[in-house]
Amino acid sequence: MWCHARGMLWWVLGAGVMAGAASGAAQEWVGPMRQVHARFRGTAGTFAQFGDSITVTMAFWAPLRDARHNAPPEMVRAFDKVNRYMRPECWRQWKGPEYGSEGGTTVRWAQQHLDQWLNRLRPEVALVMFGTNDLHSLSLDEYRRGLQNVVQRCLDRATVVILSTIPPRHGFEKKAADFAEAARQIARQLRVPLVDYHAEILRRRPDDWDGASPSFAAYEGYDVPTLICRDGVHPSHPRKFQNDYSEEALRSCGYSLRNYLVLLAYAEVIEKVLQPEAEEKR
Repeated sequence: MWCHARGMLWWVLGAGVMAGAASGAAQEWVGPMRQVHARFRGTAGTFAQFGDSITVTMAFWAPLRDARHNAPPEMVRAFDKVNRYMRPECWRQWKGPEYGSEGGTTVRWAQQHLDQWLNRLRPEVALVMFGTNDLHSLSLDEYRRGLQNVVQRCLDRATVVILSTIPPRHGFEKKAADFAEAARQIARQLRVPLVDYHAEILRRRPDDWDGASPSFAAYEGYDVPTLICRDGVHPSHPRKFQNDYSEEALRSCGYSLRNYLVLLAYAEVIEKVLQPEAEEKR
């Protein structure tokens, strides 16, 4: 088992999560992703984000360009790397169904429309997170097959994938955990980097992540000081912690935490896969 700094990229084997150096373990996905990227003929710096309402919202990814209050040093370095490399339209403009993100969508929707997105965007890298809306209707096996299909088709088209686990969900705690484990298994099998959002939420708030619980009844909507908002589904986004990346914010604002994790993940992919020559000259 391994993870990169402060919970960014996790390989999870068994029930626990344990910290370790990223240097050797990262090779599990670095070599295969370099091979994928060697076939890429599109525009460098294109970063797609495929997902549902947790992805299409402007609370995810877009705010990073403007403000990163109290950002820890590794986040400052990651932002500088991403901001220099990524095409600027990918901060805000690559949102909506034509770009692969829409509220209420499922992994079935992704399978149906993936070719359209890949043909239109030809992304160098794609973040993939589906599953929250599948908890109602899909079996674990169908979810696993659908998610693996989406990831493999991206790789076949020379798009490097960063796979993400879904967050825990009120009323679906066990099934959401099973879906998260399925994503981990796919990441290991296909040897792609993984952002384990599910594990990181539980690591930071193991007992009180759920804003739908009675203990947070005094709060409304997204303005609840834990990692999942009052609806029990979406990440929280309390006004007090928006655009804040202090330790307190990273355990109190679900979107700040997701932005932080994905930023560090993409920066590592840039460093180790997309621009390895710069890293190797150090």
